[in-house]
Amino acid sequence: MKKALITGINGQDGSYLAELLLEKGYEVHGILKRNSVTENQTARLVNIFSQLNLEYADMTDMASLIKVLQDVQPDEIYNLAAQSHVRISFDQPIYTAQTVAIGVMNLLESIRLICPKAKMYQASSSEMFGNSIDEDGYQRETTPMNPVSPYGCSKVFAYNLVRNYRNSYGLFLSNGILFNHESPRRGINFVTNKVVKEACKIRVGMSNQFKLGNLEASRDWGHAKDYVKAMWLILQHDTPDDFVCSTGISHTVRDLVDYVFKKIELPNWETFVGQDEKYLRPEELNVLKGDCSKAKRVLGWKHEYTFETMLDEMIEHWFKIFKE
Repeated sequence: MKKALITGINGQDGSYLAELLLEKGYEVHGILKRNSVTENQTARLVNIFSQLNLEYADMTDMASLIKVLQDVQPDEIYNLAAQSHVRISFDQPIYTAQTVAIGVMNLLESIRLICPKAKMYQASSSEMFGNSIDEDGYQRETTPMNPVSPYGCSKVFAYNLVRNYRNSYGLFLSNGILFNHESPRRGINFVTNKVVKEACKIRVGMSNQFKLGNLEASRDWGHAKDYVKAMWLILQHDTPDDFVCSTGISHTVRDLVDYVFKKIELPNWETFVGQDEKYLRPEELNVLKGDCSKAKRVLGWKHEYTFETMLDEMIEHWFKIFKE
């Protein structure tokens, strides 16, 4: 039985990945950051809680990471822990850098010292590209990285650290450059789940308006379930490498809102949706659209969800909650 360690196991991706690994017969260990409100901390893990081995640790506390690695001696490590909200990274740039950048350095050093034979997956991000895009309109593994947020800058630092430690010490370290991926488990301060939740509230008479930021921002949105399969496949590959994971199709926030309101049979969404400058980024990222042909060709990765079926699942989730 393989042992896997997931940092950030209680996040959207961590919960789906834990379920996938349990299905594949893994012994699954997870790291939680200490939180004073423990009741909500494992809400996404409720269906599998009894099958998990959970420990407190923090990416900014290397001693805690070393202790967990010593105790678990994992075969595979999936680093999903981060301050992951791009807009908030402008408000908390130092904390973002400490968790996303220095945190990865702490983990890499711990792996090098404690379990150098373990395979590690690093959750890299399409935000690393910023507004850099190839002539054909796509971003891929070779596209220059010019991030436009503290989050994106921190992710680039971590991405390059992984490559440096891989080349310097012969460790099995891989980057998954994941484009936006959503689900009913997505935090409600992320635009997809915010739009779906608030629209459903309006539909059942619980609200009458909500506000967004840049409606013209264009993103490549997929489903988190598809993307955690890519994470696993990346660590099953013969050699460590870096892979873009995306759908290759982009939609604007305006497209997102339009689809959701039409799906729930509410015309004229402009009546219900306003804009607020506090949701705008100081430097905007305009378009993300990824070329995942390498992951499909080398790993055999494929999608089960489309943009529409992903949103349909999220709509069904919120209607079920509001109608109970």
